[in-house]
Amino acid sequence: MSTTALDGPARRFEELLGHRSVITDPVRLRTYECDGLTHHRVTPGVVVLPESAEQIAAVVRICNEHGLPFVARGAGTGLSGGALPRSDGVLIVTAKMRRILSIDLPDRRATVEPGVTNLAITEAVRGLGRYYAPDPSSQQVCTIGGNVAENSGGAHCLKYGFTVNHVIGLEIVTPDGDIVELTENDPGYDLLGAFVGSEGTLGIATKVTVRLSRTPEAVTTLLAAFEDVERGGRAVSAIIGAGIVPAAIEMMDALAIEAAEAAVSCAYPEGAGAVLIVELDGPAEEVAHQFGEVTRICRETGAFELRVADDPAQRAAIWKGRKSAFAAVGRISPAYIVQDGVVPRTALPGVLASIDRLSHEYGIRVANVFHAGDGNLHPLVLFDDAEPGAAERAELVSGRILDLCIEHGGSITGEHGVGVDKSRYMPRMFTGDDLDTMQLVRCAFDPRGLSNPGKVFPTPRLCGEVPGVRKGVHPLVEAGRAEQF
Repeated sequence: MSTTALDGPARRFEELLGHRSVITDPVRLRTYECDGLTHHRVTPGVVVLPESAEQIAAVVRICNEHGLPFVARGAGTGLSGGALPRSDGVLIVTAKMRRILSIDLPDRRATVEPGVTNLAITEAVRGLGRYYAPDPSSQQVCTIGGNVAENSGGAHCLKYGFTVNHVIGLEIVTPDGDIVELTENDPGYDLLGAFVGSEGTLGIATKVTVRLSRTPEAVTTLLAAFEDVERGGRAVSAIIGAGIVPAAIEMMDALAIEAAEAAVSCAYPEGAGAVLIVELDGPAEEVAHQFGEVTRICRETGAFELRVADDPAQRAAIWKGRKSAFAAVGRISPAYIVQDGVVPRTALPGVLASIDRLSHEYGIRVANVFHAGDGNLHPLVLFDDAEPGAAERAELVSGRILDLCIEHGGSITGEHGVGVDKSRYMPRMFTGDDLDTMQLVRCAFDPRGLSNPGKVFPTPRLCGEVPGVRKGVHPLVEAGRAEQF
């Protein structure tokens, strides 16, 4: 679509929102050309910054009138290209919608706008015996709207679950511009559950009601240093096998530790080939008993140093390196790809060994950071984008890692979403019938395919198209609106 085709809608957006909330300047537009996955970049056609659900609904209706694709964006911290804009469309940024609308302590819930940061909810109820459990590593800056779109998790999802387990109500703008409420008590199909994690393909969340969890009586964090990942992996299996479900079990390998030390000086034990962070919470007596068991298991499986933190400052010091791991690799590599595969816990040692072999085969370093308790891998594939062929090799390694996850009965994503980055791997995990069924759900919400098109599915079907083996060039490919892999 030509730039002139966006001129008319852009003027209407300015009438609706004011000229300061509409961006058309090419230089300023580049601010929004990617999310946290920077090797996918597209300069948006127009950016709008609405301040209410009604304004978003009006923007979406204008998009429908003109057949313009639209993409919602929060803080831009996503790691799958889920908020990658369209050069022929509209990027709807919810950053101005950052009010905490209500806090209901007796019913343990809070209602917020989508631009509120994840951590801001916990900060708002700190000292009141409540907190918001999902905690992505980017929780200081990532927003609840983006968390809903991607069904974000975090280090503590092993015990407390993902965003979908803590969202009890939504106000959304549908792809045709209606404002609709979804709640956990709605009869019939679980539309709330379908929307959380739909990556913006079913509409835009404009108000989110979340469940507030009770602050645990006691929290103890333990850091165990091992000579290698294999010994750390044995400790994880033994802890879970003992019937202990920690709030979090995280592991970092030697390369990830090196990056964290360079970035934030976390002072992890010298010579560690892997560090395991185990956090226990709950009633004080239970935590004390579990701590004794975890300590014993770590020592028996080869930990050569243990550190324990009982107060918030000490815990923050232990978590400092892990929380900074993704950004930290920028200190040891000019560029990187972060993946998000999942494997059964029992498959971790074999998969990690295979990743090491891939690293040597392709001459590409891989730093491993992962939620060890539930097998959610976050391999950081490091490369120098100035080196000819390095980016291509890194992409190959990244893809091979996802293949390993599928081969071991896992998934191509645990919490980062599919976006554009992993859409081409969907047919390796799902059959054509599976993908057709998923797209029938999308079409029920978005018959015109305007809401975040080109994400999740590798070759999106036209709504109303008869499922089956496709022959010839897809109409969306022919029209230049999709790419076929």
